[in-house]
Amino acid sequence: MKTKTIIAVGGAALALAGCAETQGPWRTLRKPVAAVAPSCADFQATVYFEQDSAALIKEARMVLAGAQAQAKGCAVKGVRVIGLADAVGTSESNLVLSRRRAESVTSALAKAGFSKVEIDRVAVGDAGAVSASGATAPLRRRADILFDLETK
Repeated sequence: MKTKTIIAVGGAALALAGCAETQGPWRTLRKPVAAVAPSCADFQATVYFEQDSAALIKEARMVLAGAQAQAKGCAVKGVRVIGLADAVGTSESNLVLSRRRAESVTSALAKAGFSKVEIDRVAVGDAGAVSASGATAPLRRRADILFDLETK
């Protein structure tokens, strides 16, 4: 029994001694690590809405924050916001709703740091929401955002 205790205590002492070592893979760096340059590739983000609403939900704000982070360090040449609606309701009301969605996203983008960027807004309403067979397209309650970037 004493042998097992001595081995256990000895093993613990060796483990702690290894933690005190300053050389190795976890040492403190004296020089800053080089940051990777942003890719500045064009990308698309999609923001979803509740039915009959143009208000941004929490997840939509998270998507916009992610887009802002992705564009950081790049020159934003332009942004296109396309507001869409599903086939519930009249075509006229869906066009108005998709326009409100595009405006809501545009306003949020301006607040997120894209105020000096030319933002092209398009509202398509429920166009394309119903197939030739009469089936409605799911998840049309959204705005698609296309970012056109280039390296600074």
